[in-house]
Amino acid sequence: MTRFPLQAVLFDMDGTLVDTERLWWEAVQCVATGLGRPLTEADQPEVLGRPVEHTADWLARTTATPSGRLGERLHDEFTDRVRTGVVPRPGALELLDALARDDVPTALVTASPRSVADTVLAALGADRFRVSVTADDTPRTKPDPDPYLAACAALGVDPARCVAVEDTATGVSSAEAAGCAVVAVPSLAPIDAAPGRTVVASLEEVTPDRLRALVGPRLRVLSWNLWLGGAPVDDHRAKQLKVVLDTGADVVGLQETAHTATAELADALGWHHHQAGENLGVLSRHPITARLGDPDVGFYGAAGVRIAVGSHEVDVWTAHLHCAPYGPYEADLDGLPAADLVAHEEVRLGQMRETLGRIAASGRPGVPVVLTGDFNCPSHLDRPDVPWPVTLAAEEAGLRDSYRRAHPDPVRSPGATWSPLHPVHEDDPSRPEPQDRIDYVLYGGPGLDVVDSRTVVTGVPRAWPDVAGNDWPSDHAAVLTTFTLTGPR
Repeated sequence: MTRFPLQAVLFDMDGTLVDTERLWWEAVQCVATGLGRPLTEADQPEVLGRPVEHTADWLARTTATPSGRLGERLHDEFTDRVRTGVVPRPGALELLDALARDDVPTALVTASPRSVADTVLAALGADRFRVSVTADDTPRTKPDPDPYLAACAALGVDPARCVAVEDTATGVSSAEAAGCAVVAVPSLAPIDAAPGRTVVASLEEVTPDRLRALVGPRLRVLSWNLWLGGAPVDDHRAKQLKVVLDTGADVVGLQETAHTATAELADALGWHHHQAGENLGVLSRHPITARLGDPDVGFYGAAGVRIAVGSHEVDVWTAHLHCAPYGPYEADLDGLPAADLVAHEEVRLGQMRETLGRIAASGRPGVPVVLTGDFNCPSHLDRPDVPWPVTLAAEEAGLRDSYRRAHPDPVRSPGATWSPLHPVHEDDPSRPEPQDRIDYVLYGGPGLDVVDSRTVVTGVPRAWPDVAGNDWPSDHAAVLTTFTLTGPR
């Protein structure tokens, strides 16, 4: 495998590059209210990301109003707002400038008419885009793939080597149907993460390197504590299999496997596996070429494998560190000072140093490393008031935090994995349970770029102890990170 070049970046306009999605909603709201039918949140799919004609026809049917001049009224209301209210979204101009410096072609792909697009282009700088495609330029517009296919054809590029940047589900559907990788930056309505789709809170999180990573060969790594093998939840093995398949994971680092979970899951999936001791395991759809670490490791510790992903090799480790004393309890419930919190990490720190030593001893030059695990401690990147030593030790050894690489702001994206089942403390329901990120996918070495990282929980699990019927068969959230493998091995 070799790294694939990023051939172009294709930008939606309204709500993505400029804050016009809000202006469009306001324009439709104005007209709809005048017809005696104010908009509600349920109307968003008929308004956001839609061309004027679609919304006009829908509004005419909804209000039993002759369609006549509705389209013209919507257009006029919107255009008046655009002329006076175009504001670039945070990070938009900086990303466009960075792509220009790297000589990556860009296109504007919008469901707005040409007259509106030209007004926005004038405000942004029409020279920032080599191509623009509007609702006037294709027989069908979003959610059909025609606009993105037209933009790729005009640029002479392969959709599979392009990234589309969108803010609505309608636009995402259009870009994905055209075969583009997608970065979604939701504006007014949420967009779910999905395999092949990266969801970010702001364009400020997006860089040319991150966009390049989206068009390379991928490796999806899931870190998951199975919770006593899944035993507290009914039909847990079938539910675990569904999670692995639904996430599109390629390799899974497991903790709390209860002796048999790794082999049983691997047999059901038809995958390769490595079980180490009673508690740790790795599942891999790719061949395992070596088993690393102590195969008889205790309940706490680490184990790893080397997998072959095409012409690449990747070392993947899973670790489980001791659960007590638990730092978030001591910090949030007991009010211990930072020095005491750091001192109480001694056992976990020793286990992490042993893990890092085993990783270094078994590694090969040029082979990247992924360390998954339940570390049972917070990160210094999340709680900077305390220099939490376990994650610091991993960072000092050259391992980076994939979730924080994808979501740098811990306030905006806390990424808590403990615990979807415990909103309150198990022994004292009057005390809220600290919600912390204690499960990780770390990575190091050459050849791995983070495309996306997210926590995974199926549905809305019922709280402890009423958990037997939950769809989610764990007391931890899982962590799923998508990497691209870049360059030859």
